[in-house]
Parts: sequence; structure tokens; C-alpha cells
Amino acid sequence: MPPVLNTNTICTPPPSTRGRKKAVTFDTVPDIALFTNSLVHIHHGNSLEFYDSWPAPTVIVSDGGYGVLGFEGDTSDHLELPKWYEPHIKAWAAHATAQTTLWFWNSEIGWAAVHPVLEKYGFRYINANVWNKTKAHIAGNVNTAKIRRFPVVTELCVQYAFEARINDVPLKQWMLAEWERTGLPFREANLACGVADAATRKYFDRGHLWYQPPPDKFQMMADYANKHGAAEGRPYFSANGKRSLTAEEWEAMRYKFRCPHGYTNVWERTALHCGERVKAPNGKAAHLNQKPLNLMTLIIKASSDERDVVWEPFGGLFSASLAAWRCGRKAYAAETDSTYYQIGIRRFSEPAPMSLNL
Repeated sequence: MPPVLNTNTICTPPPSTRGRKKAVTFDTVPDIALFTNSLVHIHHGNSLEFYDSWPAPTVIVSDGGYGVLGFEGDTSDHLELPKWYEPHIKAWAAHATAQTTLWFWNSEIGWAAVHPVLEKYGFRYINANVWNKTKAHIAGNVNTAKIRRFPVVTELCVQYAFEARINDVPLKQWMLAEWERTGLPFREANLACGVADAATRKYFDRGHLWYQPPPDKFQMMADYANKHGAAEGRPYFSANGKRSLTAEEWEAMRYKFRCPHGYTNVWERTALHCGERVKAPNGKAAHLNQKPLNLMTLIIKASSDERDVVWEPFGGLFSASLAAWRCGRKAYAAETDSTYYQIGIRRFSEPAPMSLNL
């Protein structure tokens, strides 16, 4: 008879934190624990220690654990990633506003593992963007018979918005409830907004097709409701019960986004060119997963304005902070690894590579 497996003795092993061997490890310690210039604040240490001192972010660029032992502290597989990320996501939610966009870089399985935690803390999924590094990334050097799958040449950068709420009610439910309070039929919302059917079809949709009305349409709807709605319920579309929200205030209740002409959610971009790749003194890549500056620039410009605040909690070589600084944004970042920190802050004295231009 085969031995009986005692499942009571099986436990999940703790995640490994032994990262892959780096190209270089400095024996020196940083001269300074905080690097600053006109727009940048970069800390040597764990970002959990600094979130409370950073101003509220318009953009968060997360490029942390992938579950591949990519650095000291990364987990050995995706199963431990939710636990790894949760304290950070909880802190992000505590400081995010209705205008905050999160760009979450990871592998497909890493993102899938962490997605429920992001939703738990109020980050609403917008779109999954694919960085296609093209076949040049593998250069034909993959044994598909051994790995038994198609070669992977992609990473994900998933866009989330922090869900706006009024009196702790999501905007979709709040708008519907406010119109219901007026006692007016829903079809009159179309008349109020000067549209054929967009108000009832989009602005009051109860499902995933809900569309946040533009500021001018919101203003028209609020004005109509306060003029024609039940007198005892006025003011309508108010956050404090004293006055209605203005078009400008309503505009601030959604994340910023402007898509450059011609871009889609698939980003064709070869792996880093020699000129942009940061090298260690021995000539090897200083960081295994350095991101292209032009992609960091793309997402930061799309979701923020000049002087807005960009957080980079897992700095690495600070590609997001560098792109933010060169775009006129304020960058706040942290990195625990002493070597990466020292190499990364040196980049702020270098000229911008050609690949930065979109």
C-alpha cells in the first residue's frame, strides 16, 4: 500500500527574498538618504516610511515585485504578491484623490494575482496596455520544446483610476439617486442636457457602460433639476446639501487623461537601446527590468499636467521619476537597494536620450 500523505503537515513555504545576482553591488553606502532637486525627492529606504510625508499623487507608477525573484525582497512566485503589495496599495488609497491614476506594471499572472487587492482598496480597472518588446527581445534564443509555451515578449502596464465618491457613494450610484430625488422622469434628463438619449443611455446606466457626463452636461443637468425638480429636495447634485457642485468641481471628480494621436493599448517598443540602458562598470545591465523612458513619459503626460505629483514607490533606477522631472512634474520616489539608489540618482545629471521624445 502506498504511503498516505499527511496533509496536516503541509504548509506554504515562506516566499524567498533572495534576488538574482546583480551585475554590480557597491560596497559603499549612499552619501545622502534623500536626493532632491527643483522637482524631485528620492529617498533611500522603504516607501512605506515616506508616503505620509509625500503630497497627494496625481499619478502612481508601480513597478515593484513580479514574483520572479528579480531583486532582493521579490517573491518566488505570483501567489505571494498580494501579501507583498497590500500594505502599499492600502497606503496609496489613503492618499489618492479622485484625479489619481495608477499605472501598474507587471507580468500577466502577477497582475491577475494583485488585481483583487487593488479593487478592494478602491482602484477601478480602466485598461490593460501591452508593451510588445518584439522578437528582438528573445533573438531566437528560446527552447520552446523545453518551456512548452510560446515565447513571452510582453509586459503589462495596467491603468487604474481611484474611484471617486461623494458622501461615500460611487459617482454612478450618486448621480442616479440625485435624479430620482427630483421626482422627474428619466427622459427629461435628455431634455436638460440637450441630447437625444445620451443622458438616460449613458449618464444613468446602471452597469459597465456608465459614462461620466462632461462638466457642461453635468452643469445643465444640475440647473434643470434645481429649476424643475421637487422644491423640498433642493439643492440637487450637491455634496454638502447647501449648493450644487459646479462644472469645475465635477471635472475634478475624475482622473486626467489625454491620449496622444495614433496610440493604442499595444506599445510596439524594442527592449532598451544601448544608449539608454544603464550599465554597471563591468558593462552589464545595471538593472534587469529597466523601463523605457519614452513609455514612462507617455503614461505620465497622458494622466497629469505640469507641476502635478508623480509617485514611484519602487524606484529601481527611477525611470518614472526621471521622465516626470523632464516633463515638469514633481516626483517622489524611494528605493531600498543601496546600489540601485546610488546608480539611479546619477541619472538626474545626464542629458535626455533621444528615445524620450514621443
